[in-house]
This record gives sequence, structure tokens and C-alpha cells, in this order.
Amino acid sequence: MDFPDDLYYTKDHEWVRVDADGTTATVGITAFAARELGDIVFVELNEPGTEIEAEAVFGSVEAVKTVSELFAPVAGKIVETNGALEANPEAVNEDPYGAGWMVKMELSDPSALDALMRADAYGEMVG
Repeated sequence: MDFPDDLYYTKDHEWVRVDADGTTATVGITAFAARELGDIVFVELNEPGTEIEAEAVFGSVEAVKTVSELFAPVAGKIVETNGALEANPEAVNEDPYGAGWMVKMELSDPSALDALMRADAYGEMVG
């Protein structure tokens, strides 16, 4: 299974890619989470402008057999959501680290990323 080295990961199977500016990040769910959920049929995300604390719910994904909440890996403000997921939620299954991204956030404290896992540690956690 693919876990890109340039990302940070959470125990709840979200990933974070920090933009070049160091203060904005893109967030999604991992390929492992997408596989475990099965075919994703609906994605609901908090609106841009929403301030969110680390580990707070920022949305949910609905698969054929289950609904799963999404937990913010770090605190910040949602500045953009992936509107393409409304018409194409299966992008989360097909390309979780690319077209299946969910939100972009302004980070409240970029140093909070240090508490997250890197690819090798996440890979060990999920086996």
C-alpha cells in the first residue's frame, strides 16, 4: 500500500500535506482508510471559514455500508473544500492523495505537525 513520504499521518487515518508556505495544509484520508471503508458514495465537509481544533470532526464520509467521521489532524481554519467530491466522491477511493483531497487549512500552529506520524511509522501501525 502507498504511503507518500512527504505527508504526515494520524492514528485516525487522515493525512496532511504542508504547502510550500509552511502555514497551509491539504488534508484527506489515507489509501488504507479508503480501502477499509469501501466504495465512498458521499462526502460532507465543514464550510470554509470554520475554525477547527485538532481531533475535532471536520466532516464525514459515507460508504455503501457505513458512515465515518473525519477528524482534523491539527488545529486551524478551513480555507477551501474539495467541491469536486460532491459529484465525484469515488475520487477518494481512486486517488486519495491527489484528486480525493478533502480540505485545505490555515494551520494555527505548524509545530503541531511534529506530533503526527511520518510514512514509515504509519505503515508500521497499519501493518
